[in-house]
Amino acid sequence: MNLSKAQITELLQNEENEANLLRRADEVRHQFVGDEVHLRGLIEFSNICRNNCQYCGLQRNNKKLARYHMSEEELLHTAKQAIDMGFKTLVLQSGEDMYYSQQRMCKIIEGIKKYDVALTLSIGERDYAEYKAFREAGADRYLMRIETTDKDLYNRLDPGMSWQHRHECLLMIKELGYELGSGIMVGLPNQSVESIAEDLLYLKEIGVDMAGIGPFIPHPQTPLKNAGGNNLHLSLRTMAIMRLLLEDINIPATTAMESLHPQGRIMALKGGANVVMPNVTEGEYRRLYELYPGKACVDDTPLHCRTCIGAKIAAIGRKVGQGYGGHKNKMPQRIKQ
Repeated sequence: MNLSKAQITELLQNEENEANLLRRADEVRHQFVGDEVHLRGLIEFSNICRNNCQYCGLQRNNKKLARYHMSEEELLHTAKQAIDMGFKTLVLQSGEDMYYSQQRMCKIIEGIKKYDVALTLSIGERDYAEYKAFREAGADRYLMRIETTDKDLYNRLDPGMSWQHRHECLLMIKELGYELGSGIMVGLPNQSVESIAEDLLYLKEIGVDMAGIGPFIPHPQTPLKNAGGNNLHLSLRTMAIMRLLLEDINIPATTAMESLHPQGRIMALKGGANVVMPNVTEGEYRRLYELYPGKACVDDTPLHCRTCIGAKIAAIGRKVGQGYGGHKNKMPQRIKQ
């Protein structure tokens, strides 16, 4: 669907029309991607990050956070357990931890791709050669949020980073044939609805295969600890408009939404989302990967998370997808080794 910036802005601002907007997005979701909800097993394998993003609990200046990174053996063990639980897609997510060199990451990717599983990486900004090597090792998808297209806002919130470079990284990823996932944060300090409208049009323009829309939740160990945020409903409206703009992409019901409301992910699934990413990280690592406070399911076991979300999906008349859940039925590369 084609919507102008002015039309998107009006929809974002219209709180009274929210129920109708979410219902329309759900109809579009049903028409273009069906009723399956695709599960992605999320492995948070390192909370070490070289960056100092002002909104993120993993920022390098947060000295109160106990840091960790999984060994190759731990990561492969966690992946195998998730696969044994029935996950057909895994997402490897971390801070920008350069301990995981090109060689080390390729070995991990190859180890996981020995199983019948699609693999998504979410490890931040790398150079072209690294993205190419990861793709050749078997990675199918890459997830990296642009966060905002307001360059001034980006520069204030991500000191030492470059919006242009991040944009170029997304183009590299797409060029290399990954399924491209990106997304934005909603409710950032000094973020306007006009800016959010531009964000959505940007995601449409670059042709993402997946778009994650998450509310900004202030973290007490960051400079933005006293900022507002926590805007679930604006996030839901933003997500619904994303579905209208790109009818057949994958859109996750984000954990951040559930952190703001016990039924946040279900509200999202009823408003256009078709993906959930249950956390399959084990033990203390679940607590230490604290992007924001109050993270949902942080004290659960991976099996409990998988069972719980499966029951919630069934309760709203949807079903868990049994395939790899790629955009437009794309098959992941090198499933069989």
